[in-house]
Amino acid sequence: MKKHVVDDIRFETDNLLLRIDGEHKKFALKAISPLLANASPRERDTFEVSPSGYGIHWPLLDEDLSIDALLGIVDAPSWHRKSA
Repeated sequence: MKKHVVDDIRFETDNLLLRIDGEHKKFALKAISPLLANASPRERDTFEVSPSGYGIHWPLLDEDLSIDALLGIVDAPSWHRKSA
């Protein structure tokens, strides 16, 4: 099962626009990736979405973005404390 459905990925000036699970999202490149913010159009447009939907990889930049991180989702383990 896919974690997320990611499509319609494109760049508009200094922003990354994409559709995640059917919802359009817009992210400022400077806030999410200095590498992408300074990349050439060719470097930005050469990417792969992971088959599982966990992230996007830019091989020419060796840059990866987690979809959960973009959405602000944190999968934190449950910690149990034992009292002494």
